[in-house]
Amino acid sequence: MLKQFLNLKLSQKLSPQQIQLMKLIQLPTQAFEQRLLEEMNENPALETGKEEDEFEKDEFENEDYDDYDDAESERIEAEDINIDEYLSNDETPDYKTQANNYSDDDDDRETPFAAPVSFHQDLINQLNTFILNDEERDIAEFLVGSIDDMGYIRRSVADMVDDMAFTQGIYTDEKMVQKMLQVIHELEPSGVGAQDLQECLLLQLKHKTPTESVELATDIIENQFDAFTKKHYDKLIQKYNVSNEQLKKAIHEIEKLNPKPGGSFTGNNKVTENVVPDFAIRIVDGELELTLNGRNAPSLHVSKDYQEMMQTYKDSRDKSSQQKDAVQFIKQKLDSAKWFIDAIRQRQETLFVTMNAIMHYQEEFFLDGDETKLKPMILKDIADMVGLDISTISRVANSKYVETPYGTKLIKEFFSESMKNDQGEDVSTLEIKKILQNTIEEEDKKKPLPDDQLAEILKEKGYPIARRTIAKYREQLDIPVARMRKKI
Repeated sequence: MLKQFLNLKLSQKLSPQQIQLMKLIQLPTQAFEQRLLEEMNENPALETGKEEDEFEKDEFENEDYDDYDDAESERIEAEDINIDEYLSNDETPDYKTQANNYSDDDDDRETPFAAPVSFHQDLINQLNTFILNDEERDIAEFLVGSIDDMGYIRRSVADMVDDMAFTQGIYTDEKMVQKMLQVIHELEPSGVGAQDLQECLLLQLKHKTPTESVELATDIIENQFDAFTKKHYDKLIQKYNVSNEQLKKAIHEIEKLNPKPGGSFTGNNKVTENVVPDFAIRIVDGELELTLNGRNAPSLHVSKDYQEMMQTYKDSRDKSSQQKDAVQFIKQKLDSAKWFIDAIRQRQETLFVTMNAIMHYQEEFFLDGDETKLKPMILKDIADMVGLDISTISRVANSKYVETPYGTKLIKEFFSESMKNDQGEDVSTLEIKKILQNTIEEEDKKKPLPDDQLAEILKEKGYPIARRTIAKYREQLDIPVARMRKKI
């Protein structure tokens, strides 16, 4: 039996312009500057700076072109381009002239940086100080290429032997690779080329000047690594028949080692992005003052040359097919330039009103920097205040930074869910995390507090939280379990 159903579905489809605007809103300052540069390169009708001469504003009259034989849908009508829409007496955006709406770093557009030698190139340079034959050098360079950014070779020797044969045409054996690994282990930083953490620490200890503490540390890592990682210090004292102070000195030697020798290399291949604050909040005479980074507020206008081309086309009597093709291109570029200028203005307004609402919502925090004063705040709270969609607030919060008297912060860090304290009041989860962090920092490191005890302490402070919630917050704060926080 066949049945027919009528299913009505209501959906909203964003226009390409709306999608582009959302993408612009999401861009932080540096990415926005790059996007602006791309648009300037693609659209010659868009120019930066203020126009020197005011172009006469004149609305085109309606005209029909008898000599234009193309289809009606392709006809260029004069009213299609309204120059008034692209011109004004002052093309400087309004937000550039308003107080507290741009910062002092308008001209701070470039941060020079050095181009250091990469981590892997530095290792290759070190290899050049060793006397190696061609075969040995090829194998050693292959091994260097197998080192990850943390400084480890996380592949078996057998796999690398096969890989060299199949991909490099280098035919060798495991014995030769092990020999070249010993060369790699002589390179700096110490510990590079290890296949696991235990080997990495041992390589570093073997490069240290031998002392009683270093020798004990080496024995512990080599033969009692599991007991060390689990911090079974009593077992180690009993095993080696040493005093608490002797073990403490040996552990201290291990703690000074670098578990990620490649990660600390200043010339690593990783690009460290300089955070450019999109906003700045300052306290002036006891009041909060919000400024928007002026690099987000470029002065843009429609090219005068393009406007003159349109005027020339309008004034000409004989309009050739080539001229008509050209004016269609010009119209497209003018429309695109006008839209981009309007989109930037909308972007600036959206950014400013959103951050302004966040600043006033979290006024207590911004006035004194006490993180326990951060109020519960979700995206909907700010969306309701400014009359924007939640997704728009999210785009601003997830990618923008604000400079405050207490450091530069990612805006989304000010958002948090709420929980009830023992008084029935809504408190921010950020406040609870801060109290948890402070409690752990103040604990006796010889007897770190397990999660159930932390839950009891926070309950006494007025925050009734389950042990599993304590564990979740502790993990979010990147704090290890009690056993791993133990110090001798």
